[in-house]
Amino acid sequence: MKVLISDHLEQSCIDILTHDGMTVDNRPGLPASELQRVIGEYDALIVRSASKVSADVIASGVLLKVIGRAGTGVDNIDVSAATRKGILVMNTPGGNTVSAAEHTISLLLSLARNIPQANASLLRGEWERKKFTGTEVLEKTLGVIGLGKIGREVALRGQGLGMRIVGYDPVLAPDAAAKAGIELASLEEIYRRSDFITVHTPLTPETKGLLNDATLARCKKGVRIVNCARGGIVDEEALLRAIESGQVAGAALDVFESEPPAHTALLRHPHVVATPHLGASTEEAQEKVAIQIAHQVADALHGRAYAGVVNDAAMQLTLKPEVRPYVALAEKLGHLAARLATGKVKKLTVTGSGDVVVSTMELLKAGVLKGILSLTQSGRVNFVNAPFIAKELGLSVGESREAGGGNYPNLLRVRYETEKEVRECAGTVFGTSSVRLVMIDGFRFEVNPEGHLLIYYNIDRPGMLAQVGAILAAHNVNIAGLSLGRTAIGEKALTVVNVDSDIPGEVLEKIRTVGGVTDVRVVTMA
Repeated sequence: MKVLISDHLEQSCIDILTHDGMTVDNRPGLPASELQRVIGEYDALIVRSASKVSADVIASGVLLKVIGRAGTGVDNIDVSAATRKGILVMNTPGGNTVSAAEHTISLLLSLARNIPQANASLLRGEWERKKFTGTEVLEKTLGVIGLGKIGREVALRGQGLGMRIVGYDPVLAPDAAAKAGIELASLEEIYRRSDFITVHTPLTPETKGLLNDATLARCKKGVRIVNCARGGIVDEEALLRAIESGQVAGAALDVFESEPPAHTALLRHPHVVATPHLGASTEEAQEKVAIQIAHQVADALHGRAYAGVVNDAAMQLTLKPEVRPYVALAEKLGHLAARLATGKVKKLTVTGSGDVVVSTMELLKAGVLKGILSLTQSGRVNFVNAPFIAKELGLSVGESREAGGGNYPNLLRVRYETEKEVRECAGTVFGTSSVRLVMIDGFRFEVNPEGHLLIYYNIDRPGMLAQVGAILAAHNVNIAGLSLGRTAIGEKALTVVNVDSDIPGEVLEKIRTVGGVTDVRVVTMA
């Protein structure tokens, strides 16, 4: 079998594959056009982040069985195209955890002590000690937003420096946080109390621009910001304004909204420390992921094991078309639960009824967890690792099976508990592929869970929908569909409105002022 390596990898990767009987062509820096031309000869392709494995490249890979990414993200691989062709896509999760955590702390200390600026000054022949007076980190408060593997490793190292650690994570259980020496706090508390804030979340619609003009204004004056996670979590324009005003004392950045970064005014600011996406760039991390991906690719080609696969469940579904829409439903229910929950989800119960649902409960339960955790955890969450991440976070997950689903041949229900509430949602599939949300908190209706959903409670009386509709119309938000459930005439009702675009915060505030309307939320479904 033949393996092509199109990016720079350590020799250990080549040695392992060769020893396992593979013919390896090591061609780092291969242009995209050449990659597409030659890929048809190979059974496997191994890349890092430079090679772009497009749908065209995949289509040309007539023998291709495996695409391996020596690293965590697979943004440079068209996973959907690979899945449709039955090609395994795998990465090396966890291989760069320590390196990313250490780089975060390195940037934090460099920021606190003005090390890059002082070094540059000294190289210019200057000796300006007073100009570069820094601040100690001992007994300072470090706010960690996102407590996945990297976030917890950063917290551990912060503790070693004598810092007080407060952290925010929508899923991590209090017991698990306490065991790690982390005080859980709300985002507002993080902003209010932290001397340093470091972010370790995935980049999602919910976390994009998380640190912006409004949130930076709510931070403690003189806070220092560190981002080694994903570009776009920090609004770079807002950050520059906050630094110039003195609200933020400085920032340390390893990732940017566009890379190489276009926002040079921010990079040139004397209170900014920046590196070119070096979080995983250590000899140890590169060696580790090279060895890891070599073993994974060889095992997959020989049919021995399938570790680190990001699309294996999706590939299994290509063989089971009747299951595919239920997996999509499970992810959507998990996503909905995560967005509607008030407080941290601490207990989850997935209940199924009907032959299709009951026979695939483990897969569907993993799908629900994937829908929840993908919104909160850095790194890729998939059907394989979602249950392990949930266990690691202390999230209690149960399941039950029922004989019948009432009006539905197959029904999937998700019950989730936080420290503040217990809620439930359910869905089914009509025909062969029409996914429908059919219940929230006991209110029954039928909703297509696609795009943007406006969800709110209201008193069941004439004119309620008209008032909300008028607000939407005044702001050019088009209604695509709606459904409502109610307990009885004149009592509490739940309304779900499909809209064609996201609803700005100020419009939601106007809807909240309508008498009898409560708990207004917008959920964007994938």
